[in-house]
Amino acid sequence: MAPSPYEITVGIAILNYAVLSTSWNFVGGFTGYISLGHGAFAGLGAYGTGLLVTKAELPPFAALFVAAALVAALAVPVGYAALRVRGASFVIVSIALVLILLLVFQSWASFTGGSRGLVVPRPFPGMLRSEHHRTFYFLFAALLGVALLTWWIIDRSRFGMGLKAIREDEDKAQSLGTPIFAYKLVVFVVSATFTSLAGGLYALWFGDLDPVFQFSILSGAYMVLMALLGGVRHLYGPLLGALIVGYALEYSKVEYGDTPLHLVVAGLLLGVVVMFMPDGVIPAATALLARFRTSGETSIREVTAAELKERHGQGNGTDESEVRNSERSGSGG
Repeated sequence: MAPSPYEITVGIAILNYAVLSTSWNFVGGFTGYISLGHGAFAGLGAYGTGLLVTKAELPPFAALFVAAALVAALAVPVGYAALRVRGASFVIVSIALVLILLLVFQSWASFTGGSRGLVVPRPFPGMLRSEHHRTFYFLFAALLGVALLTWWIIDRSRFGMGLKAIREDEDKAQSLGTPIFAYKLVVFVVSATFTSLAGGLYALWFGDLDPVFQFSILSGAYMVLMALLGGVRHLYGPLLGALIVGYALEYSKVEYGDTPLHLVVAGLLLGVVVMFMPDGVIPAATALLARFRTSGETSIREVTAAELKERHGQGNGTDESEVRNSERSGSGG
């Protein structure tokens, strides 16, 4: 239904944001751990897919899943080290990861292409550009559907209950026997796998990779912003955040070119979320609807003066009868 291929590319970009933000929400939404370096897994998935296609000559979609499996295996030792710290320390470790990978992929130019970039062959060479975009639009939508379904299943499982207990009070969850480190590590690997799949699919669609873009702290910041904006405790929160933030970013890039205004837009959105909607758009809208529904009711039922007088009289009568009964029982004793 899009009038031109450009609208389809914007839709693909927003779907990519939605997959990335939903993938981040496996860790951020369930455990409360804020990772600003999740772009590292997207970059690894993109470069892993591209290198397997160009160097190992694997079929494109076989390379996509092999790269995701390799990133999942790498996420185990990374998570084992990173998840031993909490709060600001975890944020710093996640940022360090993406910066280290940026330096590695920029410096290893003989293998990764370095700052010259890496060109990934199109998986459907016979397709027209518009058909290529349309096909990847549905591929990204399918990946988003799988990510949402997985999040929904975990949310309703015993495993998900344990993750929520960690989010609310990690020390108390551990004292009650929850294997907190194993739970955190498993969901961290799941999150990294979906993030790498999004990065790999982006590499097959876009076809041109640059370490500065693929291993950017901004990518992780956008994931956090989108999830927080929609609501990290809701299934469709990251999707709603991706629709709002993704469209705002794409619009500012088109209207204002290469200026950093899109960063200003992202910063303003983050400020609005923190100040006015700390739990996200969905909880804020739900609370607002609940207020309108109960606006005709009062929190304390109004009582007339006659009812108060009647209650007071009944209370006095009861008290006097109790006193008389106690006096009789005392004299009888």
